Amino acid sequence: MLRGVELRGVRIPHNKATAELATVRMPVPTQVIMPMNQHVGAPCEVQVKRRAHVDVGTLLGHTDARMSADIFSPVSGTVREIRSIHYSNGRSTQAVVIESDGEQTIDNNIAPPEVTDYASLVEAVRHSGIVGLGGAGFPTWLKMDSDLSTIDCWLVNGAECEPYLSSDYREMVEHPDTILHGIRTCLDFSGVPRARICIENNKPRAIELLREMSAGDDRIEVFELPARYPQGASRVILRNVTGRSVPRGGHLTDVGALLFNVTTMSEIGRFLQDGMPLVRRRITVMGDAIETPQNLEVCIGTPVKEILEFCGLKSQPRKVVIGGPMMGITQVEFDAPIVRANSGLLAFTNELVDRPQTTACIRCSACIDNCPMRLAPIDIQKAYMRRDVEKLDELMADLCVECGTCSYVCPAKQPLAQSTRFARAFLRAKQREAKGRR
Repeated sequence: MLRGVELRGVRIPHNKATAELATVRMPVPTQVIMPMNQHVGAPCEVQVKRRAHVDVGTLLGHTDARMSADIFSPVSGTVREIRSIHYSNGRSTQAVVIESDGEQTIDNNIAPPEVTDYASLVEAVRHSGIVGLGGAGFPTWLKMDSDLSTIDCWLVNGAECEPYLSSDYREMVEHPDTILHGIRTCLDFSGVPRARICIENNKPRAIELLREMSAGDDRIEVFELPARYPQGASRVILRNVTGRSVPRGGHLTDVGALLFNVTTMSEIGRFLQDGMPLVRRRITVMGDAIETPQNLEVCIGTPVKEILEFCGLKSQPRKVVIGGPMMGITQVEFDAPIVRANSGLLAFTNELVDRPQTTACIRCSACIDNCPMRLAPIDIQKAYMRRDVEKLDELMADLCVECGTCSYVCPAKQPLAQSTRFARAFLRAKQREAKGRR
């Protein structure tokens, strides 16, 4: 049954030409680059030395900081160097560069975890390297380590509303068993009474398959949603599935819900079975510059250029994006590696990425009418240009989910998404300054 209480957002072309292409496993790369900050929170500290031998699953990065997630080797081989690398956003971090020996020898310490209660489940996931695989990169164990006394629903996000991407869809049709194993284990040990797998209605095969395989378990429901961007944003999907809204400054747990990406949940199920930490992931490789679009399972840390070479290029791309076209990050250096939270690699020619001419705002209100968070992006842009902190606070710029809908619908092609992102960061920085002075 099709349900949903809130239909704000926008209909955009899905362009999911890879949806019915089975996942291809890419050969082991010649080297991997493993940044020590592939998650929200504190970067890991390097645990290996130059020239050391590592195996698949060997611990590379760890920190005692609470908000973090361990990092493991996806290949067997030799640590060639430990150096600083730079992200496209200007940040830098330490990275372990490993030259693969092609053997893929498994670390002797790899074994399925022993889970007897919820505390041991959380502890197991803490040492799995699993983070939010929908793009957020939040340490999964930390999200699980919450007060569950008021949680009545575990949401599993299979919306995958970004155009082009079909990584989560392939997880649902190729590995429904590990998804359901992860869900059932979490419900069994947490005491949360029910789970809802939330899927847009443009994925009927996944909906049918998961309904069939979860039949008989009254705790699990497959919840069908309208295909409307950005249906997969956490606060949007919460409102559309449960009718609840998160108070400003709050979290989903404040209103009785936990939310995991469907591939994150599947990784939990798989890790519980074989004990291998997160070292590989599926990405969708697509775009009009790609010779062979496909869903590709790659070693985390594989350089972008090796993936592009494997899939082939029709022509030199004008723009390469890691992630989806709406929220992804443009890459400047093709030596950059794929990291845990990445689900797509897109390469576009001039024809698709030429920037249209920006004109003056025509006061059509399209950005306001379509914003899933009911914000006023054009007013936020103006307040940010004036650096008006009080106005930005009044306009609640901090609630922006950075989905890009405002820029997409703007007939004047104003850079609303970018300016709202800057405004959000600016407001939060000023609020932290004010709090520090008190």
